[in-house]
Amino acid sequence: MKPKLIVLAAVSLVLSWAALPAPAAADASHARIVRLSLIQGDVRFARDFHHDSLTDAKAVWEVAPLNLPIRQGFAVATDNNARAEVEFENGAMAFLGANTVIEFYDLSLDEGAVITRLVLRQGSAIFYVHPAKGDYFSVTGGDFSVEANGRSRFRLDNFDDGSTVNVELGHVNVLRSKTTKALEKGQTYSINVNDGSAPEIGRTGDSDDFDKWVSGRIDSVATATAYSNQYLNSPAYSAGFADLYSYGSWYSVPGYGYGWQPFGMGMGWDPFNYGSWYYDPSIGWNFIGAAAWGWLPYHYGGWLMSPIYGWVWIPSGFGYFGPIYYRPVTAVWVHSGTTTGLVPVHPADTHGKPPLNLSHGVYAVHGNMVSQTLMPNPGEKWSVTKHPSGGTLSSSPLTATAPPARVTRTILSGNAGSRAVTLSRDSSIGYDPGQRRFVNTNEPPKVSEARKTENGTAADNGARASVTPGTTARGSNAPVAPPRGSVAPRPNVMPPQPPHSTSPSHAGGATWSGASSGGSMGSTSHSSSPAPASHSSSSGGHH
Repeated sequence: MKPKLIVLAAVSLVLSWAALPAPAAADASHARIVRLSLIQGDVRFARDFHHDSLTDAKAVWEVAPLNLPIRQGFAVATDNNARAEVEFENGAMAFLGANTVIEFYDLSLDEGAVITRLVLRQGSAIFYVHPAKGDYFSVTGGDFSVEANGRSRFRLDNFDDGSTVNVELGHVNVLRSKTTKALEKGQTYSINVNDGSAPEIGRTGDSDDFDKWVSGRIDSVATATAYSNQYLNSPAYSAGFADLYSYGSWYSVPGYGYGWQPFGMGMGWDPFNYGSWYYDPSIGWNFIGAAAWGWLPYHYGGWLMSPIYGWVWIPSGFGYFGPIYYRPVTAVWVHSGTTTGLVPVHPADTHGKPPLNLSHGVYAVHGNMVSQTLMPNPGEKWSVTKHPSGGTLSSSPLTATAPPARVTRTILSGNAGSRAVTLSRDSSIGYDPGQRRFVNTNEPPKVSEARKTENGTAADNGARASVTPGTTARGSNAPVAPPRGSVAPRPNVMPPQPPHSTSPSHAGGATWSGASSGGSMGSTSHSSSPAPASHSSSSGGHH
């Protein structure tokens, strides 16, 4: 073929792609859904809150299940010895340490760019960001915001008396008041309100257990994602590909490329027997896969019945014809007589038409469970419905739980870097403004005769002993933060606006209630302005 004809053929192909109809789930509201991808210990979430998720007494907290779909306006919290991981659809990841609360202030799309703005209310979190062109990612702590415009990894800590960010990869910008400070790998930026709130820039300290855990998670996810992507042959990324490598196998499916099935399954496998149903007023009934891999196959792509392998998941529609869209479940609701059930969605299904997989059976649903598999009789009419009929699914089975506790912590700075210290209420360690450090205000402890030196002085006199940065003392000498009333007032920090944003303005910082009456993703509405991201302890209580 001549070069000119090749160019014309390529242009014709591009134009034919552009002429394809838009997906049914149009992005009318700039809504996004992200994934709670890992849970260790007690993790909880709130769907709706006003101002500050830590201080809103009316916020309803529930036990967070694995693979929870997180939307704008949610808050996620970890308890003692708990950790969590959130995976975003563009490859970004957020890792939460113990006693941490994070709010999903803004999850939106701006002309295809992914906009992510988070608020860290308390605790420690590490963020891995690898944005595509035009994407925006920021996290606001107690005293400043951190913007990541390129591939980077950073740790943000928000304490009662200050905040610190440590850059572990790449570079970030720190926004405070009207100033911007660029930081690179190995640098730390700290604010201690008891030191006059003057920023201190130094070198990051040694990695702790949380840092090492996150590094291991990032490495394993990156390796597994790269392996699974060889079967996808698409430039788009979506959360959950790593799990497909870890928990299943890929098979060649004629006409569709590759399909995936979890280990140990076969012809009799029912994909929707391993999960539960969760209702969100903004997006309707969602299927939550109980397995670690139960995110991607239940919200993206479609299913084929292979005569050799049984049901296999097909990663259709990933990036070639525009963005991919979240589905509450990768199945079609059908109804006949008094029976309502699910038919796995076929990659070639047409909106409003009978599902192509109907001939392979209908999974009847009742009481949040798949009760039986029905084979349609010849000539039997099954109607496609947008939502399950009333009574098919019961109310959300998630368990209510107590709100996350406010945890008193302090920032200790030194040559080893800035780290968090959890504080005992009974300790007498206090902050000495004159020495600009935490000191032990108790009298020297009594020392036995056997431990006195020849001149009668204690060999280990602990009077006014300073607290070592990055450590927590045992027993009654564990360091404590100054009483909340003695902590200097902290500035009100609002999440920054993305540059050249055309998304709905969050002037004043609008949080989202999610309690709208509609069932589509576009029905979410504003509720009220949240508190600025300064810590609630800065004013001795609530905003």
